[in-house]
Amino acid sequence: MLLLKVTQLFFIFLTTVLTTVTVFVPEKSNAQTATTTASVQSESIIQALQKGGYIIYFRHTQTNPNQADTDTLHLENVKAQRQLTKVGEQQAREIGAAFNRLKIPVGKVLTSKLYRAQEVAKLAGFQNYQALVDVTEPQNVPPVEAQRRATALRQLLATQPQKGTNTVIIGHRPNLQDAAGKEFGDLKEGEAVIFKPLLDKQGFQPIGRVASPERWTDLTTSFTPNQASN
Repeated sequence: MLLLKVTQLFFIFLTTVLTTVTVFVPEKSNAQTATTTASVQSESIIQALQKGGYIIYFRHTQTNPNQADTDTLHLENVKAQRQLTKVGEQQAREIGAAFNRLKIPVGKVLTSKLYRAQEVAKLAGFQNYQALVDVTEPQNVPPVEAQRRATALRQLLATQPQKGTNTVIIGHRPNLQDAAGKEFGDLKEGEAVIFKPLLDKQGFQPIGRVASPERWTDLTTSFTPNQASN
């Protein structure tokens, strides 16, 4: 009899617990809302870039994974460096075309001394770029030099661009990770991070990432000709 009562009480308890569990199933409307929000955020970033005042840091576009930088002490030795693929070359052209279509004003352009970064600038049509050791990947250099480059890049990210323009920096993943934090350790080839210099704090703040060169092209379809020309 006692065993029967215990069994009945356990069944009542179990039934009560199960009836209080709620399973949340994502609805289609939530996905649509998330997509709309992402689209609005992307458009807001482009509209901000059209006014100037930002630093756009690109990792160079796609390279040949079967190649390596084998002569890092002689950066002028282009043949000993990892090169852009045909896809990477086209991605660079697409970035330049998208910037033109979106009317994003570009002022100063700084690149790594490794040729793949300079080639992106050339193919994108960014005129009068300047190749700097400060944004060159610190391969086979003393730790002190790597730290110096990180400090130099932080200063560049915190430097206000010329009025009405954006500064473009084309470099490498390790440089940005060292300068801005581990969260950029997943920066893909061709990806861009947009920074806002903070004048009052003498620092910088990341405001968004554009995951691929193709995404810039996609963004051009989100804007009407009137929006892109404002």
